[in-house]
Amino acid sequence: MERGNNQHFYRKLHSLSGIIPVGVFMTVHLFVNYTASWGVDSYNKAAGFMVNLPFKYFLELFIIFIPLLFHAVYGVFIAKQAKNNVGRYKYPRNWKFFFQRITGLIAFAFIIWHVWETKVQVEFGGVEANYHLMANIVDNSFKLVLYIIGILSCVYHFANGIWTFLITWGITVSPHSQKISQYITFGLFIVLSFIGIRAILAFA
Repeated sequence: MERGNNQHFYRKLHSLSGIIPVGVFMTVHLFVNYTASWGVDSYNKAAGFMVNLPFKYFLELFIIFIPLLFHAVYGVFIAKQAKNNVGRYKYPRNWKFFFQRITGLIAFAFIIWHVWETKVQVEFGGVEANYHLMANIVDNSFKLVLYIIGILSCVYHFANGIWTFLITWGITVSPHSQKISQYITFGLFIVLSFIGIRAILAFA
């Protein structure tokens, strides 16, 4: 019984960490990148503000990387335990569950690559965190397509994660409330997808 309670607690913590702080940071990150659509100077100013935040390393460690690592590692554990039955039962919820796991794995790989290409290069490679850093990363069609896939995977995982979070935490209990939240989270997916794709195309 105790093991079951612990697992329930970890699943709720996993769900929460995907929204706060990981999902919130992702949303802020997308909006910062969106400033690139307003020009090089606008993005460099926004990126410079984020780079020069007070207690930056503390915030990155405890607000971003530790929650993200927990969410990713425990998410992989959940995905390995999951029994996807979309082949037998083709209900929308089964497909949502299936794509939540798939996009989580894609997002995990994408974030590792993105951190390597940006954060690691800035901290250890002497590269400046500016518009040209991102422009050089997506300077060919293949990398640009990978970035678009990664962004869409992150956004879907976050938006659908909100829907499951509301159920997991007992906020949307009735089928009607779950249907309403499904429409709202789908709208969020569309808006954030537009912002993310528009932002990355501004670097191309």
